[in-house]
Amino acid sequence: MNRNNKVSRFFRHLLSGPWRVRRFFSDDAMQNIEAEIHHNEASHTGEICFAVEAALHPLELMAGKTPRERAIELFAAMNVWDTEANNGVLVYLLLADHDVEIVADRGIDRKVGAQGWEAICHDMEAAFRRGEFEAGTLKGIRQIGKVLQEHFPAAGANKNELPDAPLVL
Repeated sequence: MNRNNKVSRFFRHLLSGPWRVRRFFSDDAMQNIEAEIHHNEASHTGEICFAVEAALHPLELMAGKTPRERAIELFAAMNVWDTEANNGVLVYLLLADHDVEIVADRGIDRKVGAQGWEAICHDMEAAFRRGEFEAGTLKGIRQIGKVLQEHFPAAGANKNELPDAPLVL
């Protein structure tokens, strides 16, 4: 990344406060996302988590932290990696960078691969560019759910291992 891009990114993050999350995701939207995750997880044994962050801390920016690195950090901090069948999936949205990252545990990741996750990310990002933040997120959750259902279908009672509520950072 050249110097102009680094400076531009720094100011974009500096001017993106927590209010930006509320601008794009109302309380109703967050409740709908939580309900979709809950409903979706009934059809498979996987776990889906959604985290949205307005911007990175200036020190993280100065260190050159990427959205992918932040997503991996949250994947660990939220214990998404710690599901019984190794089939947890984190969807991370960094608003200031207009970036969606999906980090999946090894059980599901080896079945889907980077190209599969990238396709879902691109669909979500396209919806976000149209201003369809709630719809884009719901569509991404449904796409992830279909993949999880294909490889890890529910068989009877299904234990919910991780919270369904979106995490706002």
